[in-house]
Amino acid sequence: MNHLDHGTEVNPIKSNTKSIITDHNKDDHNAQEVKAIVRGPIPAAAVPDHMWQAVIANDRAYDGQFFYGVTSTRIFCRPSCKSRPPKKEHVFIFQHAEQALQAEFRPCKRCKPTGVRLPEQEWIDIVKTYIDDHYASPVTLNTLADISHSSPYHLQRTFKRLMGISPNAYVQEVRIQHAKERLRGTKESIADIGAKVGMDNVSYFVTLFKQKTGMTPSAYRENKASNTMNDVCTPD
Repeated sequence: MNHLDHGTEVNPIKSNTKSIITDHNKDDHNAQEVKAIVRGPIPAAAVPDHMWQAVIANDRAYDGQFFYGVTSTRIFCRPSCKSRPPKKEHVFIFQHAEQALQAEFRPCKRCKPTGVRLPEQEWIDIVKTYIDDHYASPVTLNTLADISHSSPYHLQRTFKRLMGISPNAYVQEVRIQHAKERLRGTKESIADIGAKVGMDNVSYFVTLFKQKTGMTPSAYRENKASNTMNDVCTPD
């Protein structure tokens, strides 16, 4: 014969409700804590740990409570943004999107922190500026997609449609242009110039330079030196 336990009965509905209320109060407390901290932009050195953890975990619970800007790209995002987490030393925290805009950060194209889509030309200009500033470092399509908060496929397609060339072709153009300037203005070796414009492989540098200009780096340097001498020696 079975005997019923006449001990205290636990009401599962009441227990779950209590848990939900506790979690809700905890979320409210976190929101109040964030608002109390974020009065103005917070520099990287002062970013609270729970905010940084929210950024690297893409924690949607913090959306609307703060935004983070990345100084290396001048782009700002929601905490839940799925882009690759930035380095902490490059992060600024803002309470409102307006603060980020006033600080001249651009809204992320992926998470749209202002709710408005970034114009494509402005977005591509961000990528171009990054290439112009980092041509001497390794620059891949994946790198450009990360800094512009997009997919490689979408970036490749949009960049080519607006610029007429692919991102990689633009990188090559920028590097060759800087190589020309060094060939004309310095006595650095061909290998050193190649390395300083982002092409450590001297054979690849020479091949690409000839493909783009019709002559080798050495021939280009000699040609420019000869033209300069002719200009100097030509009488008025």
